[in-house]
Amino acid sequence: MSERERLAGSGSAQAPWRLWGPYLSARQWGTVREDYSANGDAWGYFPFEQARSRAYRWGEDGIAGVCDRHGFLNFAVAVWNGRDEILKERYFGLSNAEGNHGEDAKEHWWITDGTPTHSWMRCVYRYPQAAFPYAELREMAARAGRGAREPELSDTGVLDDDRFFDIRVTYAKAGPDDLCVEIAATNHGPDPAPLHLVPQFWFRNTWSWGRDARRPALIASSAGGWSRVLAEHALLGRYTLQFDGEPTLLVTDNETDEAALFDRPVNPSRYTKSGIGDHIVSQMIDACQVPPPGTASQPGTKAAGWYRFAEVAPGETVTVKLRLVAGDGHGAAFGRTFAAAMAEREAEAEEFYDELAGHLDADERTVVRRAYAGLLWTKQHYRFRVREWLDGDPAHPPAPGERLGGRNAHWKHVDVSDVLSMPDEWEYPWFAAWDLAFHMVPFAVVDPAFAKDQILLLCREWLMHPNGQLPAYEWAFGDVNPPVHAWAALQVYRAEQAATGEGDRVFLARVFHKLLLNFSWWVNRKDPEGNYLFEGGFLGMDNIGPVNRSEPLPGGWRLEQSDATSWMATYALHLMQMALELARADEAYEDVATKFVEHFLSIAHASTHFGSADRPIWDEEDGFCYDLLSRVRPDGGVESHPVRVRSMVGLIPLFAVAPLPAWVFTELPNFAERLNFLLRRQPAFGQFLTWHTDGERSALLTLLDTRKLRRVLRRMFDEGEFLSAHGVRSLSAAHRDGVDVHIDGWPHRIAYEPGESSTPMFGGNSNWRGPIWFPTNALLVQSLHVLDAFHGKDLQVELPTGSGTQVTAGEAARELQRRLAGLFLPGPDGRRPADGDRVEARPGERWREHVTFSEYFDGDTGEGLGAAHQTGWTALVAVLIAGWPGTSGK
Repeated sequence: MSERERLAGSGSAQAPWRLWGPYLSARQWGTVREDYSANGDAWGYFPFEQARSRAYRWGEDGIAGVCDRHGFLNFAVAVWNGRDEILKERYFGLSNAEGNHGEDAKEHWWITDGTPTHSWMRCVYRYPQAAFPYAELREMAARAGRGAREPELSDTGVLDDDRFFDIRVTYAKAGPDDLCVEIAATNHGPDPAPLHLVPQFWFRNTWSWGRDARRPALIASSAGGWSRVLAEHALLGRYTLQFDGEPTLLVTDNETDEAALFDRPVNPSRYTKSGIGDHIVSQMIDACQVPPPGTASQPGTKAAGWYRFAEVAPGETVTVKLRLVAGDGHGAAFGRTFAAAMAEREAEAEEFYDELAGHLDADERTVVRRAYAGLLWTKQHYRFRVREWLDGDPAHPPAPGERLGGRNAHWKHVDVSDVLSMPDEWEYPWFAAWDLAFHMVPFAVVDPAFAKDQILLLCREWLMHPNGQLPAYEWAFGDVNPPVHAWAALQVYRAEQAATGEGDRVFLARVFHKLLLNFSWWVNRKDPEGNYLFEGGFLGMDNIGPVNRSEPLPGGWRLEQSDATSWMATYALHLMQMALELARADEAYEDVATKFVEHFLSIAHASTHFGSADRPIWDEEDGFCYDLLSRVRPDGGVESHPVRVRSMVGLIPLFAVAPLPAWVFTELPNFAERLNFLLRRQPAFGQFLTWHTDGERSALLTLLDTRKLRRVLRRMFDEGEFLSAHGVRSLSAAHRDGVDVHIDGWPHRIAYEPGESSTPMFGGNSNWRGPIWFPTNALLVQSLHVLDAFHGKDLQVELPTGSGTQVTAGEAARELQRRLAGLFLPGPDGRRPADGDRVEARPGERWREHVTFSEYFDGDTGEGLGAAHQTGWTALVAVLIAGWPGTSGK
């Protein structure tokens, strides 16, 4: 069976091949779900130091791990080099307050391969042979100011001379519930070194909270030449984890060590979560069960197989094999069928990616395949019942009263237990609504069924607020993200239509009806004056402005936002396009399409013709769009001033572009008649439509007419402003020396910074002051392709500005794609710009063979910054290289 055939039979989220996957998070500590404090200090309430000894309430974490889609039964790799102070069971990183630029993972690992049904997965973890420098990394970050780069593990010297093990973990499914696992560790250092491989198997703790007393069980035994752990669970049934060779079996309980952590007189269980590590590292013999050969352990809820390698020679690879299978297992687990599953799944992965990227050169294929592999690994089990979380659990002390009016108190309806695509597995191990929307574009290529499921999931009644708002992210469901879900739904629909010849209209209709509620929420909540100019807070743009746009301004001033208004114009166009597509089969949707075209035209007119005090968001003098500061004067009049900061908020109007193809005017006469009526009654609306005068009647709706469009693109393609060698910056480099904005007599300053922001305005990785971000760049690329499809050679722009070289919008889009892709492709010196001066740029293949997908990129050098495993939205590079479905891009 090929992976395509496997996918064809796995359209449902409950399909057997989707039961097991990389759904285990890389970090559960320090998350909102585990925070039961009064003050909402999630990082402080459950710190890294407690993770080894304290049971989680809502999820689990581990290294290169997998679990079932319900998050009940988990498998992951633990290791020990004989020197670490604790067993290495999870990746280490700094909390938000500890990092000099917010939270920051301090480990090196790469997702190197994977297929959509997770029939084949591979991850590499780089583990130091010296003691892991936990304290030193904290001290280095504490000494570094916000102006310094983030200190990394390599800066401590523990990785010098390649003194590390590469631990490669490979999964191959012999069947939907039959996982073959190989753990291969290679000593890359110059000297022999000891290594302990400790694969772990455990149940999430569901029994300690007073809500469900049923307790699953793990029983370990070794007899007849094979070792195993038998797992029994009320929902999953029976599974067996078999171990090749003769490891020492260890069994404990996934219970909190309350005596050690909280000075309690006694623990609820004799054995605790840290028992396996205590036994191996601290030599606490009675910390866990060690069943002798030929006997079985007492039931537990966490188990491991302990493989000891006293000396691994330089260049040597040691390997252990395991097999997780439904039922009782069998004596031939590691024979011919194991080898065959590994070989067949790897060959099927090669075939799958040859189909997607076979037309690319070797370096491009590597980037595309690694991007998709990392994207597939972002799928995590996410469980959260907000009402229970706010109230606390019956078996524990009452929750502090402050929680009932604190974080997410107005989102008590949220009750989710599903697999969601996360921004990444460590720094953002929780869904973020607008991140997820961007993820679905590359997902639509490799797994359209999952892409559709995810977009629908965010709109379901257990996530969407009853008032129509979509949940933003775990830290504050009520924050406002840009409304990109209609856009994402269209991309998924068109990608499947391009691949199969037929779009899923039922999916499109289901999303459309839910987004009608969301659009109404935006109109009712974010247009307080009813003038079609919108507010929205930071809208994912963090530090892009001189003030915190999520907080009230002094002196009665408020912001009418260019980006919020442009996003809503774009949203209206996308809903119009969805309605038009649905109207081809059901004429009732024509009426709704006319509603959205009229709403778009009203927003467009407001943004370019009048704002508060008749001042437009469009600035004719500068040829750019700005936020407006406005307030009501004592005499009742309104005063308004532009915030003359050239940033991404002034480029977002470019997103508001949509064609009205010829079929609209032939197949949908009611819509065409209503549009003509609007244009007769409101002739000023006509400037937002460009008509094709030859051949069939068609039009292009745009927020910026061709004259304004050229002026904005001139700034965007100016290498002294937005255009860098690696993409479009989020803040104009013309502001390198800073610009002041006065509000109520007080100056607020902002300056272009190519990398990390020097201000912690939003407390963490708030870095929109110049870097290159893939989501907004990808939207710019698509907008240019839409413009090119309509105008062709009639619309040409100078690229770069001042060069004298005229190109079409499509050629400009492809040049931008080339620059973005070039971040990950080796240059003449063999280095990737995204690697910058980090350890990944060291000479030799040991580091350079791995591609790192960062959260954002330095606006001058292209160096990757922020989260280092952001193959969520940065995985958009895969479609920018291999081809964006439904566009004329490469």
